[in-house]
Amino acid sequence: MDNLPVITAVDGSDHSLRALEWALAAARSRGTELLVAHIRTDHTKALPMAGSVPILPPVDSVPLLTHVQEQIEAREDSAELPPVRYETVDGSPGSGLVALSERGQLLVLGSRGRGGFASLLLGSVSRACTARAACPVVVVPHAARTEEAEAAKADGPAPVVLGFSLEETSDVVVEFAFEEAKRRGAPLQVITTYPVPLSTLALMGGDIEGAGATGRPEIEADLRETQSHRLRPFVQRYEEVQVQQVVAASDAAGRLVVASQTAGLLVVGRHRRRLSADTFLGSAANAVLQHAHCPVAVVPPQPASPLG
Repeated sequence: MDNLPVITAVDGSDHSLRALEWALAAARSRGTELLVAHIRTDHTKALPMAGSVPILPPVDSVPLLTHVQEQIEAREDSAELPPVRYETVDGSPGSGLVALSERGQLLVLGSRGRGGFASLLLGSVSRACTARAACPVVVVPHAARTEEAEAAKADGPAPVVLGFSLEETSDVVVEFAFEEAKRRGAPLQVITTYPVPLSTLALMGGDIEGAGATGRPEIEADLRETQSHRLRPFVQRYEEVQVQQVVAASDAAGRLVVASQTAGLLVVGRHRRRLSADTFLGSAANAVLQHAHCPVAVVPPQPASPLG
């Protein structure tokens, strides 16, 4: 797995070029090569009549990948960058990248590509990959959404945040979060939430954080004990990682989005079971991908089988 490349996709959009920067750093920190892919879509397949003249010509990958290569080679730190390889894949972007993910250890994408609607925070390609890719997928938000997290780095490495469902989050996801924290020399914040009855919230004046502090101490104590038990093997193995355990009465997505404001990376797991016709993403993961202020890693519950 460690010798597999980090993969990113470029389409010329600002979103994809920002993901490229993140992927370069990720490949360098992992000591592996970066595979830069361009998915060349055949627009004629979308036409209603066979033999019609295409409304949009197929995009030529050569100028785009050449431009990306020139930009990378012109960087002041180019000598310190990982080996970079370029590849063109024909087909639909979602299916092409999902297939490509079987050959990588990490897939890094922008939150929205050139073809996405400006009103959408998460494009269809990123959504498809986070739900179906064979390897972990990191979605990098637009720069305007990461200002607070970037500013927090002035005080040291921004923490890695793990959204930890005691029943759903697999050890593979936990391992990924600990590895990332170790690699960055950053603390790891592990967040487990539990729901509060509406009647309790009404008594607390709607203050869900206050309810978590004083409303259900017996539930919180049990969850913290279970959380500690699940984390103990990782804490022992990753002694250099400073772990902050959080158990709070809160909406999971809302708590994680708030934590993302000062985080370097937010890690969530993909569900083991299909939740709808085409996705394994739960509501919390979907909400986090839409609203997080830092890059989000969506990790499959089982490691991908390395391919030759």
